[in-house]
Amino acid sequence: MNSSLTYLVSCLLFLAACSENDNSIQSNTFIEIPDSEFESILIEQGIDSDGMINQKILRTDAEQVVRLDLNKDASYGVITDLSGIESFINITYLSAARHEIDSIDLSFNTRLDTLYLYANYLNHIDLSKNTELLEIDIQSNQLSTITGLANAGKLKKLNVSFNDIEHLIISNTAIEVLHASNNLLTTCDLSEAIKLKNILLTSNQLGSINLNSNNLLETLLISDNRLNDINLAYNGQLSHLYISSNQLNNLDLSPNTKLIDLRADRNPDLKCIQILPGQNIPTAILSDYQVLNSSCN
Repeated sequence: MNSSLTYLVSCLLFLAACSENDNSIQSNTFIEIPDSEFESILIEQGIDSDGMINQKILRTDAEQVVRLDLNKDASYGVITDLSGIESFINITYLSAARHEIDSIDLSFNTRLDTLYLYANYLNHIDLSKNTELLEIDIQSNQLSTITGLANAGKLKKLNVSFNDIEHLIISNTAIEVLHASNNLLTTCDLSEAIKLKNILLTSNQLGSINLNSNNLLETLLISDNRLNDINLAYNGQLSHLYISSNQLNNLDLSPNTKLIDLRADRNPDLKCIQILPGQNIPTAILSDYQVLNSSCN
């Protein structure tokens, strides 16, 4: 090989190496944001420092964010793709409500303590890596499964209402508030959720529920289900009970002396509701055929 050809080959090899290095630097420096509406919000909030919609932002821009609020309002368009969110590794708060997001990868957002993704199109979500979560609101999606929820050992509040969930197990021992109305629930296991104070389970398909472990329970809203019996003997703190539109044939409220608001109407086979002599329930919504009595035969 003559010297000219050798020189040319060397130059080509050098340029190829430089191009490869440039691509590597670009890859490490920038992250892709394929959704232009997502990027436009980042620009508007001063997060995307180059100020241009070019489907990328600096990695350093993303890593400086602690709180990210993408909630749709009059000035924002609709986000369909949150790809790139995985590089926001330091966020503790993420809200992206009322968009059209059908999937999300939160496996790198391990510092999250607050997550609002309500009113989207999610049918599955994996929270296995989000162990710091304190509050989750993923109502009004199309969820049938939630993976890794049990790993959120600090969780206090969970809202999964208006989804397509059939079976729900809450083993988070710190949780105090659960909203899971308007699902397809046939089973709901709350036996390990010993700090639950407020439960909303209206408009499901529950035939039974065990609340024996939920001794701190104050509010139970479980109307519009298929319950034919319920044991509230271990729920002495109960103050509000909405249990209308079920299939109850008996209801013993004598252990629930703190009860101040009862809705038990539209239970066709429930004629007599057991209370203690002298027990007063200030607000009691009953059907005409129902009575509160200390003696139910």
